[in-house]
Amino acid sequence: MPESPLSRLCRPESLTAIVIIAAAAAFLVPTAALRPISALLPAAMLVGLMVLSLVLLVSDQRKAAAGEAAEPMAAAPKRVIGAFLLIFGYAISVDFVGFYASTAVAIPLVAYAFGFRNLLGLVVATLIVVSAIYLVFDFAMSLGFPSGRLWRS
Repeated sequence: MPESPLSRLCRPESLTAIVIIAAAAAFLVPTAALRPISALLPAAMLVGLMVLSLVLLVSDQRKAAAGEAAEPMAAAPKRVIGAFLLIFGYAISVDFVGFYASTAVAIPLVAYAFGFRNLLGLVVATLIVVSAIYLVFDFAMSLGFPSGRLWRS
């Protein structure tokens, strides 16, 4: 017997896609109040996230229509929960110690949590990402990132 449309939407991947689309749309609304140059990056990232989530939703619904069983959300739920906690801690730390210091710590921690264990690779990737962000935004576009509450006088 085919699944009802409502039960098809309750599949883990479909639910995830729906929640991401709703959250990204909610975060997209405040970007309208920003200057166009300031809103460009967050708006582009949020729209991209919505498009990718829509692709995930359509793909999962096609699988459901074909009668495929829903896959479990994660093979290692503790790793996924840990990564979300790291991202939450990163968001808090950006406010307190600043963007660059937080990013330099968060990138290798998240990569390590997802199984990347090459120390040299972690260091090189962190240096490349942080340097590229600095060169593009601070140096080329003269847009500063948060310096953190701890460093303000």
